[in-house]
Amino acid sequence: MRVLIFLMMMGFVPGNLVADEDAVTYASPSATMKLQKVDMSGGKPLMQALEERKSSRSFSDKELSEQELSELLWAAFGITRPESGKRTAPSARNMQEIEVFVSMKEGLYLYDPKQHALEMVLEEDIRAVTGKQDFVADAPVNLIFVADYSKMDDVGKMRDFYAAIDTGYISQNVYLYCASQGLATVARGWFDPEKLGKAMGLGSDERVILTQTVGYSK
Repeated sequence: MRVLIFLMMMGFVPGNLVADEDAVTYASPSATMKLQKVDMSGGKPLMQALEERKSSRSFSDKELSEQELSELLWAAFGITRPESGKRTAPSARNMQEIEVFVSMKEGLYLYDPKQHALEMVLEEDIRAVTGKQDFVADAPVNLIFVADYSKMDDVGKMRDFYAAIDTGYISQNVYLYCASQGLATVARGWFDPEKLGKAMGLGSDERVILTQTVGYSK
């Protein structure tokens, strides 16, 4: 799917071919949001963050600051050692198959850990599609964890197992960051994967594993 989007943006595929098929509006290739530098000195001590970690299901529509969004995504699955590409969460056999999408009012973005930036995927607010709970449509951020199965050919039938475990590591990082910064979050499995995948324009090798809402408590 992303190949078609790229070709369309470069003028090799008529725009209406993709638009008619998926009924979504794809973003310009220049729609990239460079995230702010992460402040490594902030936050609460680890033991306090663990004590305060919890799930919340009441969110205000208050937006996260640019600094909070930057640090949230880095904590989730950012790069800690640029020379080796190692990340803040472990990955089975270092497949790094999990992609972190960010659904906000402005549209749908894909987190690029190497550039520490957000690349716009859709100029469309699909927050309401990310889950069946009432609060998802108004909460400022809904993270969507997607497994790229094309990176998991060597593990065969174990790919669902590894994708779930690796997503759990990332989700827990989000929980700890939110506890450290006084933000609210909840991991969610109650969503329509087919409907969400179609709204995101995912390819046949991509599958939504989990979603997670982040914001301020109401």
